[in-house]
Amino acid sequence: MERIKRGSKFINREISWLLFNERVLQEADDERNPLLQRVRFLGIFSNNLDEFFRVRVATMKRLIDLGKESKVILGDMTPQEVLDVIQQTVMSLQERFQAIYEKLLRELDMVGVHVIDELQLDKKQGPFVRDYFTNHLSSLIVPIMLGKDKPFPYLRDKAIYLAVKMSSEGKPRSTKYALIEVPVGENPRFVVLPKRKGLADDTYIIIIDDIIRYCLDDIFFMFDFEHIEAYTIKLTRDAELDIDDDISMSFVEKMAKSLKMRRKGEPVRLVYDQRMPKDLWSFIIKKMKLDEDDNLIPGGIYHNFKDFIKFPSTNTELEVKNPPVLTHRHIDVHNSILQAIRERDIMVHYPYQTFSHFIDLLREAAVDPAVLSISITIYRVADRSKVINALINAAKNGKRVTVLVELLARFDEKANLKWSDRLQEAGVRVIHGIPGLKVHAKLALIHRKEKGRIKSFAYIGTGNFHEGTSNIYCDDGLFTSNRQIAAEVTKVFEFLRHNYKRFNYRHLVVSPYSMRKHFMQLITNEIKNVKAGKTAYIHLKLNNLLDQGMVNHLYSASKAGVEIKLIVRGICSLKVGVKGLSDSIRGISIVDKFLEHSRFLIFANGGDEQYYITSADWMTRNLDHRVEVACPIYDKNIQKELRAMFDIQWKDNVKARKLDAYHQNKYKATDAEPVRAQIEYYNYLRSLD
Repeated sequence: MERIKRGSKFINREISWLLFNERVLQEADDERNPLLQRVRFLGIFSNNLDEFFRVRVATMKRLIDLGKESKVILGDMTPQEVLDVIQQTVMSLQERFQAIYEKLLRELDMVGVHVIDELQLDKKQGPFVRDYFTNHLSSLIVPIMLGKDKPFPYLRDKAIYLAVKMSSEGKPRSTKYALIEVPVGENPRFVVLPKRKGLADDTYIIIIDDIIRYCLDDIFFMFDFEHIEAYTIKLTRDAELDIDDDISMSFVEKMAKSLKMRRKGEPVRLVYDQRMPKDLWSFIIKKMKLDEDDNLIPGGIYHNFKDFIKFPSTNTELEVKNPPVLTHRHIDVHNSILQAIRERDIMVHYPYQTFSHFIDLLREAAVDPAVLSISITIYRVADRSKVINALINAAKNGKRVTVLVELLARFDEKANLKWSDRLQEAGVRVIHGIPGLKVHAKLALIHRKEKGRIKSFAYIGTGNFHEGTSNIYCDDGLFTSNRQIAAEVTKVFEFLRHNYKRFNYRHLVVSPYSMRKHFMQLITNEIKNVKAGKTAYIHLKLNNLLDQGMVNHLYSASKAGVEIKLIVRGICSLKVGVKGLSDSIRGISIVDKFLEHSRFLIFANGGDEQYYITSADWMTRNLDHRVEVACPIYDKNIQKELRAMFDIQWKDNVKARKLDAYHQNKYKATDAEPVRAQIEYYNYLRSLD
């Protein structure tokens, strides 16, 4: 079956996402990347794939229950057809993944980093491993004996298990099976072993799965078997939340209940060690009541490769060497940030420039006697959030602090419930979103009393208020005291507090009420301009381009002759460069050491360019079912910074892949000097100082 249907105008969402993850896998295979970074790209690929199965494959399985109605949702493919292509594609990627992993192990060996298993331990390392097992693992391991007459134990989502077979030659009836959960959460997945004699510069690492294998005789000492062997399995479950409609329960109570139910979601994938003996495999499948339709994926010895994101840093020469983070030229860390924003609009580009500027803004507002209130939207924050701490300190200092905490931020629901409680305990007013609408906008607002009047300072961003991801995600944040912009940010917060109120916006573009219509109109304007002989182009940088209404309108613009350039990191359902459909549309996707996450839009507007930054991708959920904000950029200097970013990325010929009608993930072929956009844009920003 073809991955992408040739006759369709659109690329299926699920297939496009898998092809994005293929680009991540390409980075693990790219010898231009430092060796340990390549290992960690394997972890990112694996983590991405886990989420994909937990959410998207789970959704496909639910759609199958809708029958014919589901084809309206998916277009020209049924859910079963999509699942078949997913299975085919994932199997192919899994084979490539395993080959790359084995290649990386060989390359690590060559530079003195050895990942060894339980059969390769020397006389010094063996006792060390047994002591490690006794001191750190044995108390956490309780094997479960399996039997034909016993119900199969519940397997936790994302956990790693060892399926154990105990046997003796000539005694098949005495064979026993057991299950061991690998205690990864409590312990690191990797253990650095003692050096070997004469190899002081070499590092030896073992995965704890193999430590358990080495000590199987200690675990099952009460049995008298000649052979004890263990094989890894991992189950992925449906992670979609079903929110109870019981009106007697608060939304927070419903969320807590749904999170508990998520742990019991239906299986959507079982990955297993393909070396597993047939009798053990047949026993597990039969007891779990699974079949081929449940995405049974054969794999290597190890699973949960997401843990490779935390592969030990053994040699700095094998790591990414990032230059020092920049401070913004218009922000003096020893002086007032509010004063700097009062003087001009400032845009900070992460991770090239420091997220500390935003933290410092909150800290200043928390102690400034003239600051009356702080409002902010929270979608995801760091585990030890300096943002949350600053807001709590502001409340303790008597400021009116309002925080919208989005409880439906996928996989951060539990953390956000915790932050909600902590903020409320500190006296912060917490809003728990809007029924039926996720709040995904990235906004902050400070009101300060100056000369008897209220002066407002606003922040509008493309990414989360998360100091951890700000080091690896490319995002943009606008600091402004522009009266019109700040007044409309105030309106957005008023809407979030009182959902029955509706406002008109002349500057901000707010979904779900006006964003689709506004950007449709801007595309229409470019069509009119090209027909009138005026300058006409559309340059879009997005994470995902999926909404069919927006894609169709871009097709219309292309047919009219509007030049369209797309930089789309992830899902792109638009088919680029199809004759008669998208002739004037070109596109690239960049996957590099930083995650491209910023979203901004440029419209020619007859020669007077219009710029917007936005929290929203062009997906139906963002345009119609979420609160998102796009902000116009009026400052000419900031417009130049965004134009430079787009142009530099468009010239990238190191990490850019061409988007085409079939997403072949081919690197841009060129004889020109190498241009690696993420390095070049850092240099551009540094040159502005």
